Amino acid sequence: MKRMSMVFSAKANKALDRAEDPRETLDYSYQKQLELLQKVRRGVADVATSRKRLELQMNGLQQQSDKLQGQGRQALAAGREDLAREALTRRSGLQQQLTDLQTQYAALQGEEEKLTLASQRLQAKVDAFRTRKETIKATYTAAEAQTRIGEAFSGISEEMGDVGLAIQRAEDKTASMQARAGAIDELMASGALDDPTGTSKDDITLELERLSSGSDVELELQRMKGELAGSAAPQQLEAGAPAAQPAAQPQAAQQPREGDQA
Repeated sequence: MKRMSMVFSAKANKALDRAEDPRETLDYSYQKQLELLQKVRRGVADVATSRKRLELQMNGLQQQSDKLQGQGRQALAAGREDLAREALTRRSGLQQQLTDLQTQYAALQGEEEKLTLASQRLQAKVDAFRTRKETIKATYTAAEAQTRIGEAFSGISEEMGDVGLAIQRAEDKTASMQARAGAIDELMASGALDDPTGTSKDDITLELERLSSGSDVELELQRMKGELAGSAAPQQLEAGAPAAQPAAQPQAAQQPREGDQA
């Protein structure tokens, strides 16, 4: 039973760790600290309000005490010592209340100062936490982006893994289609498959056409050589005419002159 509980605890901890986003956790902690700071500020305001209420009450008692003191003087001036004594007795009671209120006022003032100092310290800690929180969030976001980019380039991410499989399937289908097209061409060339359009030719026909085309080329080449040779002969005759005249002079020398014959 203990082992089962440990296994469930480990799996639950792993699932929570996988689902936890540190940025959300930091934002939640910051929100809680702001709420605590707001409570401290509200406490400072409540203490200040109580202190102010005591202050007003003390002012009222002081005014009553001064009034009774004045009445005592008036009664004593009027020869009413008993009335003056009563006024001073009431004033003494008010003075006692005023002393108690002054004690409470001092205690509240000290508490207010403590809460104000605590609020300022808490505000400084919350500000420092906010700065660190934003730094950690930015660092985590950058690391997360870098990790995703690395996974994308390495092809180990789920999205890029699907893309890689799709590319592999496309390449396999393309290779299979190319192999099928080549096989069909070979079968049609060998005559194993008939071409309903009649435009395809077997390999023997193609070889004969190639030989015939080669013979035509040779014949055309020989004809062009003959034309070039025929056009070159008259040009040679025209270029050699001056050189033939000396050869005709001996023939003229061999002819008998009329004087010699006579």
